[in-house]
Amino acid sequence: MSHSIVPSFQPHRRSLIAAALAAVLGAAAVLPAAAQGDGAAGYPNKPVKLVVPFAPGGPTDITARLIGEALSKKWNQPVVMENRAGAGGTIGAASVAKAAPDGYTLVLGVTGSHSIAGSLYKQLPYDPQADFEPISRAVIYPNAILANPALPANNLQELIALAKKDKELHSYGTDGNGTASHLTMELLKERGGFKLDAVQYKGASPMLNDLAAGFIQVGITGLPSAETLLQAGKVKLIAITTDKDYSEKGYPTIAGQGFPGFAAAPWSGLFAPKGTPKEIVAKISKDVNEIMNSAEMKEKMKGLGLQPLPNTPEQFKTELAQEAANWAKAVEISGARAE
Repeated sequence: MSHSIVPSFQPHRRSLIAAALAAVLGAAAVLPAAAQGDGAAGYPNKPVKLVVPFAPGGPTDITARLIGEALSKKWNQPVVMENRAGAGGTIGAASVAKAAPDGYTLVLGVTGSHSIAGSLYKQLPYDPQADFEPISRAVIYPNAILANPALPANNLQELIALAKKDKELHSYGTDGNGTASHLTMELLKERGGFKLDAVQYKGASPMLNDLAAGFIQVGITGLPSAETLLQAGKVKLIAITTDKDYSEKGYPTIAGQGFPGFAAAPWSGLFAPKGTPKEIVAKISKDVNEIMNSAEMKEKMKGLGLQPLPNTPEQFKTELAQEAANWAKAVEISGARAE
């Protein structure tokens, strides 16, 4: 009896052991594959570089530093700022387009570098649509149409009426050729049927200084850059370019002064080089959305005239395509070109 049982038992036991071993080995084989499939596992495990394509102190730099500080805390890894200014943000953007697509080099791109540059520059060293992975929009902020306090116009309709007289007002100052401020005013001129020649400055500060001193009578620049002068009464606000007043300070919009639907708000947002793993892009986007939607960040941004409006990579990509088309029209209207 025992001899008849043993032969039948041993093969059965061996088969059970073999099956169990195969299951263990199979599971072990699956684990590395799953880990490899999650490109965000362990990210980041070293410092991340965030390129700011403008000089320190402006709205883009301030936004980048606030985001970088929050991400450093969340990731327990340094987020290192690198300011690479020049050519409307395109120098910094170009450097990131050529970086390794591993998630450790990002850029805080802006309207100029990713929505305007493609139609403004004859030769651009990168493709704003094809050479980046959109991660998330960070903020939008209005440009502000401003006037010297002595100008006899206190709202947009009075300003336009003054410009149409063609004797009282002839020009306006901008942040520079082809910037969002310049192109926004050109769009408004077309819709409003008035003429003003653009005086191109190299940034907001010199333009605002001349405006406050009375060397020019009208200017347009980012509201965050103008807040200090506004509060001091050295310039006055005619209109902001967002479709509503996110600051809740009662700032008048262009849309609410006879131009319904008019909105031309500069933005900044995070990009990675093309080919960065989708899992890493998704992780960064999720973390940025959590940061920008926090009550603490909203309060900080509100005080700076910035409006946090993060979104998903897919939403950002769709909006970028539409933005590029809209700004291309503005470039055509203005006749602006850059080498």
